[in-house]
Amino acid sequence: MAEDVKNPPDGMPRITAGVYYQDSAAAIEWLEKAFGFKTRLKIPGPEGQILHSELEIGDGLIFVGHACPDEKKTSPQDLDGAMTAGMYIYVDDVDGHCENARAAGATIIQEPEDMFYGDRVYTASDPEGHHWKFGTHVRDVPLEEMPFPVVEE
Repeated sequence: MAEDVKNPPDGMPRITAGVYYQDSAAAIEWLEKAFGFKTRLKIPGPEGQILHSELEIGDGLIFVGHACPDEKKTSPQDLDGAMTAGMYIYVDDVDGHCENARAAGATIIQEPEDMFYGDRVYTASDPEGHHWKFGTHVRDVPLEEMPFPVVEE
């Protein structure tokens, strides 16, 4: 590797999750409207689908692409609704975020609720069945106050 090349490159986190959709173009529009993502890159395919995209929210990043059975890239719709990934995203106002998602047609699986670890959290499902968990950190909880033993390594 060349010494002047940064790894990862500027603007890319060390770990980036990817999710796949049967209709990736529609999914990207919906994710922007419902969850507040901003698209920073789209690579269209020959038939109008989006082969690859990069969506940002705050300082986080996900890849969104077109489901491709030949490459084992699947949408939950391809698997009778089975979850293919889990996302946990911090937002500034989880209650307002939930209401915006609901208004955009998200299925709210879990209403906003204060959790034992100090976050207020809700869970939503998008039109193809991906589950998204959004939280706002509302209180610091020392490990010794957790309701079960925690082992730090």
